[in-house]
Amino acid sequence: MKYKKELLFFMKCIILIVLLFLLCFVIIMPQYLQNNQASLIDKVHRLESLEGPKIVLVGNSNLPFGIVSGNIEEALQMPVVNMGLHGGVGNAFNEQAARINVQEGDIIILSPSSFDDDDKIKNPELAWITIENHLELYRFIRWKDIPDMVKAYPSYLKKCIELWTNSIGNFTEDSIYTRNMYNEYGDNISDRPESLPELEFSEVQVPKISQEYVERVNGLNEYVTRKGAALVIAAYPIAYYENAPAKEEYAAFEQELRSKVDCPVISDYTEYCMSPDLFYNTYLHLTNEGATIRTELLIKDIQNYLDKRE
Repeated sequence: MKYKKELLFFMKCIILIVLLFLLCFVIIMPQYLQNNQASLIDKVHRLESLEGPKIVLVGNSNLPFGIVSGNIEEALQMPVVNMGLHGGVGNAFNEQAARINVQEGDIIILSPSSFDDDDKIKNPELAWITIENHLELYRFIRWKDIPDMVKAYPSYLKKCIELWTNSIGNFTEDSIYTRNMYNEYGDNISDRPESLPELEFSEVQVPKISQEYVERVNGLNEYVTRKGAALVIAAYPIAYYENAPAKEEYAAFEQELRSKVDCPVISDYTEYCMSPDLFYNTYLHLTNEGATIRTELLIKDIQNYLDKRE
């Protein structure tokens, strides 16, 4: 009789936990459907919908705020998906986009601005805000990331509950960092005519390369190559101002990168040293003109890569 009561109590606890989980997962989550991170839902949908060879841009926000994907598509006659997302989640998270719907003939372009990560999700709480209860996004979380995601869940859930109880979740802000500011390619379409007064370049530095980064990218290259696609690395926009590091330092970094990764590096990083007037509100986001210039550089790099490959 005693064992039956204990078993019944245990079953009730399990049922309660399941009901609480369903309440959180189905009703309380999501609360961030209209913010910047939710653009990943639409980017993944486009990426999965394309058949045949395509160009996939993978990296942080230097891509959506610095590429005109339609120009690439027109010049190279290949569909383009800009999977670039907030760098706050880190390279390891963003690079998982390179594993989605990989088909023979694809060109997957990594364009990070940092190369010294520790192969962990940089901000697990931001990762939760990104994936919420969108099961199609759970592939961005690797098995090794689960412990950190579990630790971050209570903080994320607390914010969701606050938004839900106050009925202020899932609203659209008047900001360039919202889901509706992205076009069908995944580019941010906010008007960026000139640099903003708050723009500063104190974080500009020549990247360092960690062994963790090298091993992860080489593993990704092996996966992509096995699928009949190509993984390459292209330069990010580099603010080149009076006190910036010398171009020779970026050239040395590029040579080190080429020597360590198995995939081709298709850019001359010194060519991406751009006038500070072409940057918008951060040292990685470009104005309208800057994005057009950077896109032309990338088109040239891709075309040169294709010519050499043929």
